[in-house]
This record gives sequence, C-alpha cells and structure tokens, in this order.
Amino acid sequence: MKILAIDTSCDETAAAVTRGTTVLSNVIWSQASEHARFGGVMPSLAKRMHEERIDFVIEKALRQAQCGWTDVDAVAVTTGPGLAIALEVGIRKAKEIARELKVPLIPVNHIEGHVLSPLAQPLNSKYWRSQRFSSKIQNSNQIQKSKSQVTNVSFPAVGLVVSGGHTELILIKNIGKYEILARTQDDALGEALDKAARILGLGYPGGAILEKMAREGNPKAFLLPLPMARRKDSNSFSYSGLKTALFRLVASLRLSQSLSRQQIHDLAASFQNRAFEHLVRVMGKVLRAQCSVLKINDLLVGGGVAANIELRKRLRKLGKELGLKMRLPYSAKLVGDNAAMIGVAAGLRVKAGCPVLVTHYEEVDRRPRWIVEEEFK
Repeated sequence: MKILAIDTSCDETAAAVTRGTTVLSNVIWSQASEHARFGGVMPSLAKRMHEERIDFVIEKALRQAQCGWTDVDAVAVTTGPGLAIALEVGIRKAKEIARELKVPLIPVNHIEGHVLSPLAQPLNSKYWRSQRFSSKIQNSNQIQKSKSQVTNVSFPAVGLVVSGGHTELILIKNIGKYEILARTQDDALGEALDKAARILGLGYPGGAILEKMAREGNPKAFLLPLPMARRKDSNSFSYSGLKTALFRLVASLRLSQSLSRQQIHDLAASFQNRAFEHLVRVMGKVLRAQCSVLKINDLLVGGGVAANIELRKRLRKLGKELGLKMRLPYSAKLVGDNAAMIGVAAGLRVKAGCPVLVTHYEEVDRRPRWIVEEEFK
C-alpha cells in the first residue's frame, strides 16, 4: 500500500509518500524563520502559511517518490494533537484528495508518529541489510513478544517522545496499544530549551543554538535546581521551575554587568545538564520497575530534542544500565515534525489490523488534545 501522508500539526508543512515502513519521499517546509520574530509560533500565521504551501509540498513529495496520483492507495493525515487551526488545513486537504481519488483516509496521532519513527526505513535497503533487521509483525491486543516488520525491535517496548510540545514516556504494548508511563506536568523539554535560549538572548527556535553554546560551557559553573528532587515518588517531568530559576539567575547577573560570552556558554551548559539529568532520573525510576516485570528490550526515541547529541549519550548510558537498546530514526528529517513518520505509523496500523481505514470522511476531524492512549473514534 502506497500512502500519501500529510502533517500540518504546528509550524511545518509536511508531506511524504511511504510504502509499508519504507520512506519513498519526505518533504518539509519549515515556517520557523517567519515565527522567529514573534518569539514563538503564531497560530493564525501558521494556518495561512500551511494554506499557501500545502499544494506545492504534496506535489513535490509525489514527484520525489516518482509516484502519480493513481498510485496512491490511501491518504494519512495528522488529526491531533497540535494547533487546531493548523491541523484543519491538513485534514481538509487530505479529505479533498481522498474523496477525489476514492481511497481510504487514515487519521494518525502525531505522538504515535513520533514514537514509531525509529521503525521507518529508507529506500536504500543496503543500509538496513547491514543492521540485520528481521521481518515479522504480529497482531495482538495483549502485551506479548512480537517482532516488528522492519527491525528486531520486540514488543512490549518503551518509547520516549521529546519535542517542543510533548515529553512523554510511553509503554508500547503493540502497534496501536499504548500506555503513558510518565509525562510533563508543565513545559515540555523542547519548549523549556527554547525558552532558556530566549532568556539568554539566543533567539527562537533556540534549542539547537543552546546545544551548540553548551558544548563550550561548564555544566557545573552555575548550580541550578534539579526539578522535583525532593519528590522521589513522582513519575512526572517538570521544567517550569528550572526555567524560572534560570530567568532569576540571569536577571541577577545582569544587575552588575552584561553577560559575557563564556557566561552564556556556562549558563546554557548548566541548564541543559539539569534538564537532561531530570529526564534521565525520572525515566530510570519508571523503567526499572517496568523492565523487570515486562522484560522490555528496546527504547524508541523520537521528537525534535532527540537530535541533541548530549541527550543521546545520556539515554544510551541509561539504556546500557537497564539492558535496553536505544532506537533512533535513521535521518534527522524524521526527528522533528514530518509526514513520513505519519505514513509509517499509518502503514504499521493497517498491517496490524487496527480499524483505521475510513471511507466516511466526515468522521475525521481535528483533535487538538488527542492523547496517544485513546483510540480513534
């Protein structure tokens, strides 16, 4: 089944063509530079830019995949979570195409796309043969061991989504069956990193810039608080307090003089260090309990912050301690918001027998707060 996938959940207009878990094309038009002057995403601007670019992005995805309209067997689209008026653009276009082609429409949860993004594979099969991946998937509503279609990942597994809007640790019982083990109470990790960058005057989006600055800084130079350190029984992430502590520290330092370049490096490193330390601490606590009971072997990591090299090092270290193999998307284009992960998730759900092929298009609507645990209704 060739799937045309569309994602307009936030500030990237994205379209892709997938076949099973193979990515035939993946086109992303970022609006970040347009939103930068506002210091964050402006929903009305995001909607207008999606409307201006979506036809071009879809046509480019089809061309790159060497795929004609008649080759499309289904259309997949992100219906949530995300910005409501941005989601609306992609959903409306997906319905229009599906109706014109008389093919099924597949609604996909954006977080499911992120958590399954490490299962995507490129068209170049030589890379994947070298990884010794297996090729069997089973359909089951129970938590049981099964092999994925493209890798030797076994279920149940755990997934970590770290993006600008979400920080969630998820038990993947099987394709389509999820349970949230831990989530943020306030700011997501990516959001916190962006806000820290803005506090330091590094611009928006600033997560990648903050990472670059942190590489030349001393993570112990400034003693920032470890979030929820006294709440040893908590299974939640929290970053608002850490962000506030950085804001107050920077304000106090600026009372005497402007920040030096080295101070900015050190502040970036100190903030990033505490943010990641908190994430790994909570994950370790939750996973030690889960892994011993369910015999989990794999950790799937998705979301924009998964591109951070320091975070990857810490997650690999945690995985080694717990006997987990960390799985990441094969390309940086699959880490942030994109449509290929939506097409892959749709293909895996169809393969697993999940009831997702919709022919009554009016049943599909935006779900801005769609939790990954909830089935499509």
